[in-house]
Amino acid sequence: MDRRLILAIGLMLIVAIIPSLIFPPKRREVTGPPAAAESVQTVTPDTIAPSALPIPAVPAPDPVRDTVVQVSVEDSVVVESRLYRYVFSTRGARIRSATLKSYESFAAGDSGLVQLVPEDSRFLSYELVLGSDTLSLADWTFEPSTAVLEVVEPEARLEWVARRGAAEVRLVQLFDPEEYLFDVEGEFSGGTADAGLVLLSMGPRLRLVEADSTWDFRSYAIVTKGRSAERTNFRSLDPGERVALEGPFEWVAVKSRYFLSAVLTIKEAESRIGGAIATGGPKLDRHSKEAEVLVSLPAPGGHFSHSVYLGPQEYRRLAAVGHDLKDVNPYGWVLKPVIQPIANFVALVLVWMHEAFNMAYGWVLVLFGIAVRIVLWPLNQKAMRSSMAMQAIQPEIKSVQERYKQEPQQLQKEMMKLYKEHGVNPLGGCLPLLLPMPVLFALFFVFRETIEFRGVPWLWIPDLSRADPLYVIPIVMGLSMFAVTKLGQRGVPPNPQTKMMLYFMPGMLTFLFLKFSAGLNLYYAVSNIASIPQQWLISQERMRRIGKVPPK
Repeated sequence: MDRRLILAIGLMLIVAIIPSLIFPPKRREVTGPPAAAESVQTVTPDTIAPSALPIPAVPAPDPVRDTVVQVSVEDSVVVESRLYRYVFSTRGARIRSATLKSYESFAAGDSGLVQLVPEDSRFLSYELVLGSDTLSLADWTFEPSTAVLEVVEPEARLEWVARRGAAEVRLVQLFDPEEYLFDVEGEFSGGTADAGLVLLSMGPRLRLVEADSTWDFRSYAIVTKGRSAERTNFRSLDPGERVALEGPFEWVAVKSRYFLSAVLTIKEAESRIGGAIATGGPKLDRHSKEAEVLVSLPAPGGHFSHSVYLGPQEYRRLAAVGHDLKDVNPYGWVLKPVIQPIANFVALVLVWMHEAFNMAYGWVLVLFGIAVRIVLWPLNQKAMRSSMAMQAIQPEIKSVQERYKQEPQQLQKEMMKLYKEHGVNPLGGCLPLLLPMPVLFALFFVFRETIEFRGVPWLWIPDLSRADPLYVIPIVMGLSMFAVTKLGQRGVPPNPQTKMMLYFMPGMLTFLFLKFSAGLNLYYAVSNIASIPQQWLISQERMRRIGKVPPK
């Protein structure tokens, strides 16, 4: 049973972890764009025939609504709170940069705070669908109500207006000093009155801000929320390939490993995102660096609205937004129904312990590893004693197997009878010992993708979410696993296979865990060390049963 248990643990690790590293999710089926944009062509106001775009009379000026700051064609508008500094361009009212004041960039060449928007970004560029054509607003000059907006109170207001001839577009943005989420209300009139659909750009990507660029590129994805959150990895798109994502959606997001940009329509059910089109960009090795993403918003009567999230994938913030935005970063897509609830719970517990005890995350992991072993002590005790009971009746089991080896059905009946007579559960020694494994799997994803642990140092380790640069903790983890396995075999009849596993499993897992996060290795090492006293007590009990240790 010990041999089978060790083999099962090894197989579970391989099945749960390796696929998430090397096998990408199944690619979506490539289809044409949504019907509303099937024959979309980019045009400018100068190329629209007068007969195709009726120009109604210009509305009478309103001295209140039309009071704006006069700025140049290409100028910047700064919106700043204690959490963020968003810079908008007056050309198209798009976002030019988004600096997050609570996070440091680790990318090569960066020496400051995280800035999420790349120079070539088209994030929040609008287009109006006019029949079979589109009218891009990217080169329209928008005039803001202020050039600098200090966000200190909820619903801080920034207004924009752009005009060309009789055509007018107005935007109102509402910001909160404590949230990375802001609301947008839009209205167009005049020469754009025939437009009933707005296209909003989310491309081409978020800026690289991690030291490990490969991991960040692997994490780039588009996530949509219809009935459930569904993910399309950038790397699943070939350069130039167009994939239609059919709505309606509550939100569409573009994510990196730790950060997120999202367009949400969560306030009014009738204004859901109609769909999205993703076009693959160039690749770096096997990983796509970018993808152009366009989402369609209904605009009945020239009105449209949406919200924008541009910030960290912080679980509690995303959960507070609701509408399953927290699922934008699902833990453990291979075993998601099992792993994600455990991972969410474990992450919340670790953050709570850090805040409640004012303790560094490294020590939180030490305490958490010990606590898990204490909680599981009774179950492990029962499992180990069940394993000893199985070992005690091994001669009888072999006798029954030999006697009925030609009669499988009778063999099964006799085995069950034997187990019942001795009060032994054949699975009792295995299942409780597997209970710590879901926590270990969950922590793998927690440390790989939870922003609370990004850049957190401990002792000599600069970042618990990355590998130990000195490989000290993985080696300690391997040695602790060897010690636990050695104690588990104490007093067990010699077996060449179990002896091989004594050396093979700790060696294999040490090699596998070398590049895993230091936090995961720390938890596993502490968990193993904390289980050694129980393993020693059980081994002493086993030795007394076979007479190798005098009874107390």
